[in-house]
Amino acid sequence: MDLFHALSDEDGRLSGLDRKLAQLALDDVDFVVNSSIGELADRAGVSPPTVTRFCRRLGCKGYPDFKVQLARLTYVGLRYVKPEVPTETPEEVAEDIIAKAQNALFQLHRQLDFASLDMAARLLRGADFIQAFGASGNSAMIVNELHNRLFRLGCRINASNDHNMNAMISAAAQPGTVVFGSSFTGRDPALVHCLELLRRRGIPTIVLTQGGSPVAAAADVVISVELPEGKNIFRPTSTRYAYLAVIDMLANLVAYADRTKAMKTLRSIKEELVSRRDGDDRQLLGD
Repeated sequence: MDLFHALSDEDGRLSGLDRKLAQLALDDVDFVVNSSIGELADRAGVSPPTVTRFCRRLGCKGYPDFKVQLARLTYVGLRYVKPEVPTETPEEVAEDIIAKAQNALFQLHRQLDFASLDMAARLLRGADFIQAFGASGNSAMIVNELHNRLFRLGCRINASNDHNMNAMISAAAQPGTVVFGSSFTGRDPALVHCLELLRRRGIPTIVLTQGGSPVAAAADVVISVELPEGKNIFRPTSTRYAYLAVIDMLANLVAYADRTKAMKTLRSIKEELVSRRDGDDRQLLGD
């Protein structure tokens, strides 16, 4: 039973009194979950038997079962029951997205642990080989971007977005390898397993994640990002911009740590692009 769909009455099947009770339930979930059938009936201006019939028409056994089902809706968060009214016009959407991105970068700058950032960059530049682990959308994008940034600086790097492959790579990792992991929630058990396996093998690990999380606890170097999410479930997370900024910082630090090596690789790439595609050096470096 999809209680939220039934309460929303997208099919127009509810009667007038039922619609009134449904709207009350959606508007004040906490009240309904914690109230007696008489209290709900009084607020809605209906009789207790009307409430009971309403619950049964929704597919519930009765009012107690209805409260249990309604409480489950709040388990995933009220923003998925009563989402923030989204911006609609192109101008509003553009302003909202840009403002949230700017705010994410501002908050990141205020909370960054520069010692951890420096230690991570040193490990990456000193590695014989870098393995980057991410999965589940955003983190997969982040480790792919790390690969995109570091190979052009002369680093030997591989990005993997498959949990089983990550586990096998961890089991086969050799000395000289450094592993970088990304997890926006910090609660990825498959990544935690890989990090614990790597720790037992003495392989240094770096993670970009939420501080105090299981992923952070399993890693050697933690670059923590703690950004609040808004109530607009339709807007992509602005935390992505903070993670991308960290990747750019790491890449810049890695480049500066061995400028000769980075410059040699960058020049080779640019020569290929100028001769085959661009005709001059004014274009982006292969991005």
